[in-house]
Amino acid sequence: MNERGGRSGLRLLAFVVAMVIWWIVSVEKRESVSEKVIDASVSYNSSRGIMLLDPVQSVKVRLRGPDRQIRALAPFELDVVVDVEAEEAGAVAIQLSQENVLTPPGVEVVTIEPNWLDLRLDREATTDLPVIVQLVGEPAGGAVPGEPRSTPDRARVRGPASLISGLTSVSTSPISLKGHALDFTQTVSVLSADPLVRVVEPPFVTVHVPMRSPDEPAAEEDEAPAPRRGRSQ
Repeated sequence: MNERGGRSGLRLLAFVVAMVIWWIVSVEKRESVSEKVIDASVSYNSSRGIMLLDPVQSVKVRLRGPDRQIRALAPFELDVVVDVEAEEAGAVAIQLSQENVLTPPGVEVVTIEPNWLDLRLDREATTDLPVIVQLVGEPAGGAVPGEPRSTPDRARVRGPASLISGLTSVSTSPISLKGHALDFTQTVSVLSADPLVRVVEPPFVTVHVPMRSPDEPAAEEDEAPAPRRGRSQ
């Protein structure tokens, strides 16, 4: 009897466990399904030496899944990854699909807008450009600035070849003359006029600005042109 009673108890326990599992699964199946649109950021994997000129930064992704999970879903949990396999400069159209969207388990992609990306590609190029010093503001006591000198006076930049070919210089961040009546030296950053063109080296230069009083004759080296207040082109 004891052996039979033990077997009966095990059968009852197994039945209870099976019923609990069935209840949990059925509740999950009965959970309402909802949808949500998220602005997802787009990242690109491109061939070495190829740059995107105007990449699409984000797309709208409509997702479907369990209500609680969808409502709690944050944009940073979603990734849209695009592989750009082109090897040459030019235009390329890439269709997006569910395979491009990395989602949490249990969430499916319904639609992507736009689902086609029209991209322009260019070869990456590197060159050295002269550094133009930007002077702003008025010196103290009517002092007159001489020709500023940057050390080093050239910087290496990298970016799309079509943009690099149109650049003639890079500039320093603005150097204020306000309050200065005597020669001074300042370390400033080097700036590119285009966000797609990056200053590789040096990121900073040291600029020496000579100053003279208004009644002091200009030094021979400063006689020709007035000091330039440089602009990046």
